[in-house]
Amino acid sequence: MMTNKEKPVRWLMRWFSRLALIALFCVLLLLVLNSWFVLRQQSKIEQQVELCANDFSVAIVFGTSQFLRSGAPNPHFFGRVEQAAALYHAQRVEHLLLSGDNRTFYYNEPLRMQRALQDLEVPTTSTTLDYAGLSTFDTLKRARDVFQLQRALLVTQDYHLPRALYIAESLGLEVAGCAAPGPDWQDMKRLWLREVAARMRTLGDLHLWQRVPRILGDPEPLDF
Repeated sequence: MMTNKEKPVRWLMRWFSRLALIALFCVLLLLVLNSWFVLRQQSKIEQQVELCANDFSVAIVFGTSQFLRSGAPNPHFFGRVEQAAALYHAQRVEHLLLSGDNRTFYYNEPLRMQRALQDLEVPTTSTTLDYAGLSTFDTLKRARDVFQLQRALLVTQDYHLPRALYIAESLGLEVAGCAAPGPDWQDMKRLWLREVAARMRTLGDLHLWQRVPRILGDPEPLDF
């Protein structure tokens, strides 16, 4: 027979066991959903320029900051720019839609990408700047509704492409991915965890609360 002192301990142990099982279930669900997310899109991603799809006229290049907080060059930025330039020079695409954040006069991702591409001999006439690509979803929704695209090659790092491809396909776009070089895995651990969380949030954005872009605007079809 339990004493009065033993009852609270038994009650706490029972609830701790239940919480542990719930936590384990959530972790397993997260891992399963994440694996499904990646495997679903893997066949649409290529790493090398010469293997990337060549039946798309436009590549969408996702913006990011040119420099890290430390002041060092951001390998994500330069990897995307260099891959986009290589695709253009190899005639895999004709035009580049550079989409990113332009939150202040001093922070302009699309313009910085365009200038970096100029240094790589990509003419400005072959680029279009989307200043309201404030997120992956916003970039792709605007690509469809503002720039009137139905098909595009997506250029970003391989960890980001499964989410970008899934969003694009959910919006009815025909897409493939061309993975840009990025940082070493040792520098990616925290970013990978953030990306896993972003993938799960994307499911809610698309299928539960019907997310809309922060800025949409009138149609501006690409002319090239």
